[in-house]
Amino acid sequence: MTSSDLIHELRATRPAAPTALRARIREISAQETASAPWNRFRFPVRRAALIAIPATAAIAFASAGVLGITRSDVSTETYRQEALADKASSESPTAPSTGLSGALSPAQDSAIGPTAGRAQRVSATMTVEVADADAVSRAAQDALDLTRALGGHVVNASVATGEGGSATLTVRVPVAKVQEAIVGLSALGRIVSQQVTIDDLQESLDQLERRESSVRSQIARIVARIESESLDAQTEAVLRSRLQTLRAELRGLRVGIASTNAEARMSTIQLTVVTPGAFGAVAPPARLDRTIDEALNVLAWEAVIVLAVLIVMAPFALAAFAAWLGRRLYRRREEERLLAV
Repeated sequence: MTSSDLIHELRATRPAAPTALRARIREISAQETASAPWNRFRFPVRRAALIAIPATAAIAFASAGVLGITRSDVSTETYRQEALADKASSESPTAPSTGLSGALSPAQDSAIGPTAGRAQRVSATMTVEVADADAVSRAAQDALDLTRALGGHVVNASVATGEGGSATLTVRVPVAKVQEAIVGLSALGRIVSQQVTIDDLQESLDQLERRESSVRSQIARIVARIESESLDAQTEAVLRSRLQTLRAELRGLRVGIASTNAEARMSTIQLTVVTPGAFGAVAPPARLDRTIDEALNVLAWEAVIVLAVLIVMAPFALAAFAAWLGRRLYRRREEERLLAV
């Protein structure tokens, strides 16, 4: 039997559907036809997602790149000024809370200074800029000569020559001549930073001197009692032990008084001499690095915005998913019910 004969026989013997089944199929077909207009406007979610997600990512990266290039257009001078400010602030010590600090320029050398007749600790930190490495050596030598001329001495000194030369000196000069020393050192070059700190020592010195006077009076009374009175052995031993303790305290007080007076007589000045190359070596970040940094910042902010939108839309998305799931279950039950008829 050929395949054409088989097809002809199958068509001749095909079963006929019952009348009730045909009527039911027509009814279902009518219902589907009625709902057809809605189905024609069904949104293709999967196809839209395949297009929208890459497009959104491309737009996000493109906007981040454009904003990164725009924001990275920062001049080199701005970075240099920031570096100078950071260096100056790191070189200038913070004044203690019990002291007094302030900037001092040659035109303002009388604005801040030690108070006559009071014991005070005076310290200053200065940074001056000179033309080149040879000028660094000359400025360091002039600073040493000025210190000696004012009756001071050098605590330590370090001079480095060559490209970007620099010098660091710590000197001590009499407090009475500290303003003269600052004015002279300021004239060595262009002032980059300058700070003067004054700590009052008079109160602690007065306390030491009052305690010294009290201890000397106690020693004198004990000595007079031992020499003038007839004391038993135990009382005399107690007094001599007390006398020894007071004499040891008196020695410590005298050392403290002498140290405080010495601190109040001499001021400490720290001088740093630099060349323009020392600051010019501070290079701003490359344009590409700044662009990448700014682009990453923009992407981070975009991610934050997307996360916020997702958090806000999460309840609505859950409600939509629940509605879709309920509709699907309802349709499945309807189909099962129709098939069961």
